[in-house]
Amino acid sequence: MAIFTTPDYRIISNHGIAEMRQKVSNEQNALFALQSFQPGEVIAEFWAGTIAAEPTYLTVQVDVGKHITLQPEFLQYINHSCDPNVFFDTTLMQLVALRELRAGDEMTFFYPSTEWKMTQSFNCYCGSSNCLGDIRGASYLSDDVTKQYRFTDFIQQQLAKRAARKVA
Repeated sequence: MAIFTTPDYRIISNHGIAEMRQKVSNEQNALFALQSFQPGEVIAEFWAGTIAAEPTYLTVQVDVGKHITLQPEFLQYINHSCDPNVFFDTTLMQLVALRELRAGDEMTFFYPSTEWKMTQSFNCYCGSSNCLGDIRGASYLSDDVTKQYRFTDFIQQQLAKRAARKVA
């Protein structure tokens, strides 16, 4: 298994399929693939470390008033991108490749794919050509934008409820 290093990052921990690195310039942690994955391939299984009624910066929403911390814990270091390459399937509890990942690629997911209303919104600077800028959760996305992403079953249910209210 190759270890990928650059002067921009220092290795924090190795988890077989991925390694956590910290960016030297801003100390932000990120998770990088250590092997290749094809679209649809399961990268890792995960489970709920804790379950809380209220969201935090590190939780993933699985239902109304139900937010989990991810285990294994290193999955918490997958950062946001408006052009994600992985997806948290919270029904099957699997991390899945959305597109081809090569060893050395940073793993990223679309935060609103799991969050209806985020506890900490932020301005995105992912650099993607379709960067949305203000990331607040799926409830704030337009119908056109939601067609571009994969969402958890819970978020899909919330989007369907929203659409039904618009029709009524």
